[in-house]
Amino acid sequence: MAVKKSELYSLLWEACNKLRGGVEPSRYKDYVLVLLFFKYVSDRYKGQRFAEFTVSEGASFDDLIAAKGKSDVGERVDKIIQKFLEENRLQGSLPDVSFNNPDELGSGKELVDKVSGLIAIFQNPAIDFRSNRASGDDIIGDAYEYFMMKFAQESGKSKGQFYTPSEVSRIIARLIGIGDIRQETGKKWTLHDPAAGSGSLLIRAADEAPMDENGDSIVTIFGQEKYPDTAGLAKMNFILHNKGTGEIKSGNTLANPAYTDDFGGLKKFDFIVMNPPFSDKDWTDGIKPSEDKFKRFDGYGIPPEKNGDYAWFLHVLKALDSNGKAGIILPHGVLFRGNIEETIRKAVLDKRYIKGIVGLPANLFYGTGIPACIIIIDKENADNREGIFMVDASRGFKKDGNKNRLREQDIEKIVQTCINKEEIMGYSRFVTYKEILEENDGNLNVPRYIQKIDDTLPQNISSHLKGGIPEVDIDSIEKLWKVSPKLKQELFTRVDEKHNVYNLATSPNEIETVISEDENIKSQKDTECGELFGAWRNAVKNVLLNINVDTNPKELIRNIGLEILHDFESAQLLDNYDVYDFLLNYWNEKMQDDVYVIKASGYEAGREIEYVYAQKKAKDESGEEIKVDDTSKMKSFEGALISREIIENEYFEKELIVLNKLREKSTLLESEIDEMREEESGDEGLLVNALNEKGDSIPKANLNKRIKELESKKTSPVMSDITKLIELLDEGNTIEMEQIVQDNSELKGYELRNKNGSFGKAKLKAALKEANEKAVMPEIYADEYNALLAYQAKVSEKEESDKAIKEAQKTLDELVLAKYGELSIDEIKHLLFNKKWMARLEGDIVDAIDQVLNELASKVVLIAKRYEHTLGEIEEKTAQSKIKVKSALERMGYIW
Repeated sequence: MAVKKSELYSLLWEACNKLRGGVEPSRYKDYVLVLLFFKYVSDRYKGQRFAEFTVSEGASFDDLIAAKGKSDVGERVDKIIQKFLEENRLQGSLPDVSFNNPDELGSGKELVDKVSGLIAIFQNPAIDFRSNRASGDDIIGDAYEYFMMKFAQESGKSKGQFYTPSEVSRIIARLIGIGDIRQETGKKWTLHDPAAGSGSLLIRAADEAPMDENGDSIVTIFGQEKYPDTAGLAKMNFILHNKGTGEIKSGNTLANPAYTDDFGGLKKFDFIVMNPPFSDKDWTDGIKPSEDKFKRFDGYGIPPEKNGDYAWFLHVLKALDSNGKAGIILPHGVLFRGNIEETIRKAVLDKRYIKGIVGLPANLFYGTGIPACIIIIDKENADNREGIFMVDASRGFKKDGNKNRLREQDIEKIVQTCINKEEIMGYSRFVTYKEILEENDGNLNVPRYIQKIDDTLPQNISSHLKGGIPEVDIDSIEKLWKVSPKLKQELFTRVDEKHNVYNLATSPNEIETVISEDENIKSQKDTECGELFGAWRNAVKNVLLNINVDTNPKELIRNIGLEILHDFESAQLLDNYDVYDFLLNYWNEKMQDDVYVIKASGYEAGREIEYVYAQKKAKDESGEEIKVDDTSKMKSFEGALISREIIENEYFEKELIVLNKLREKSTLLESEIDEMREEESGDEGLLVNALNEKGDSIPKANLNKRIKELESKKTSPVMSDITKLIELLDEGNTIEMEQIVQDNSELKGYELRNKNGSFGKAKLKAALKEANEKAVMPEIYADEYNALLAYQAKVSEKEESDKAIKEAQKTLDELVLAKYGELSIDEIKHLLFNKKWMARLEGDIVDAIDQVLNELASKVVLIAKRYEHTLGEIEEKTAQSKIKVKSALERMGYIW
């Protein structure tokens, strides 16, 4: 089975937990990522000739496994990894960590346990990358990105600056136009990031470039990063994303650019992406701006000494080819700050290099909460550019802990709006250079050109005084009236023609029903759930049912995502970007794992089952006691691709109905038992003597013990005589025994003698038990005894019910397990497409429409209640309440 992203993410974080305590949080990532990288390369290239990396004996992950548990495991791991680095000329390229560091990992057994535990995590069969060669490197690379994001989230302000949120990286990658280039003879396309961090922005941009005939990107990537350790992370990132040929150099870009041409000037690049340190106060370290040998500030001006935003910006301009394109993330302040920055900004505007600006939400980036923007630069045909396309995306995000994050729909809306230059009121607009320079003096502040739509309703003073609902309030629910114009007349009645004032025409409690039962509303709901969703489902069916080794999952989701945007453009209840979000969220949650598994293993993977076993103790390679699966004791199972729930519903409906009825019965019995216990658990309760110490349950042992205690209190003449008979038998006094039997005729109903006519002790004891059952409980104990017996009977009934459930479940499990192995490819495709993927998405759409209708109904009620009582009525009611309170206080003796 191919590696699943969700499993890999979980294992990475588990590895991190192994290090908590001794290792500084900022170092977690270095240890874990070095092992992840080494495991990946070892799995992928060991034993392969002419491979991209050499993985020899003594320098593979298998050698790490052999070192587990040894007293010198830390030293061994360091030597193994160092040998690999030397053989591949990677010394100094990766984060500098030592697995034999007592300061971070402890000493003695603590270090041995930590390092061995880390190795064991990566030894997990769930992350065997040898089985993943067919599916490319997206999974491992994206897992790396996920881990970097998690670390940035946990590291806070001081350590998160090395990582650009992937959502922002994806936007820039698509907006700079790198996807439009084509392979040209003699042309080598280049992509650069002067502040590369961990390389995520570079990689996202490179992923957008077309591939050559060998499946390699046609762009060559170059990065520079100030900190060597972070540069090492970037190098690993390149390799894990199948971009190992990408260069990353360490050094201060502004003081010592690593990429220069033969004449001592800056090397020119076709594309540049960058997320530099915001408002860099140390940008002049190592450089005298007035004597900059690269002439980056000539014609623009020197940026402020304590704010390097424009220093980075001008570096990009200088390093761009004459037709070059760039995407830069900078604080929003660069768009409007004055003084020398204003001078620089106007000089840039005069050259018309800026093609687009996207204003982003605040609190999006790790390390700062200030709002930022994306500036798109395009030198090609800049002289003929008439303006800048601006987008205000500041309100499109979701909360994620203490940060904001762009949703999938926010990303796609920004990209599609910019690509299509679609002007949307309150969101996007094309602004001419004439308006920017002549009317606004070079100020680029996005809100100056795009005014936010105020969708709050002003209070209507006249309606508060006189009553009635103003028409402007009713018109605010335009979405509802657009779908069903007649609803407006059904819900509201005009009472003042002159001033367009209305009253509610129905009870507030009936509004939701009136809306949901409206024929136009029902028709529109059917259209969006049926017709529009059906059109998309038919459009993507062929793609999703023909996934193979050549399928590009990222291209697949982009294509079907754009298709759903297009197919839901005419929707009136749902926004097509909301529907897009449903698809992408499900993709990220589950669907992408399915696609990667099918890509690697084919649709036959639908027959595969994942088992959960009980654990047993065993010895590992070093003799240490560990827990392993006991394959003789299966606890549960689940389909690797198709859930058992789908199989049960599709093929075993009858068995499922029987099982569910048994479960319902058991649940009802459980409820009845709880009710019996709760009713009789008080101080005077009939079951109180059988309760446990906490008083919240009745153990079976307690129940039986109390019943036995009470039964011992039963009495009757027959019981007394039988007890006497037993005593006399022990004494050998048969004469008196015969007399007792003769005197008590009731004893003739009991079997007291053996076959030879003599009294038998076993017979007498059995008779005593029988007599006890027939005996009358003393009145003082009768109610408690009967309550205990009733409770015992109900518990026994539930036990029988649970036994039946267990047997029915076992039978169903056997049927389901057998069915997995019998599934045909056509059946697997049907179940995956119709019963899993489409069923989930259709359910999301139906739920979303219901939510929209509920919100619209709530808005109608809110508007109706807004002016339900006039100011005069409220004042009158207040006055009456005041009189009543005053009167009550006077009766209580309060006088003022």
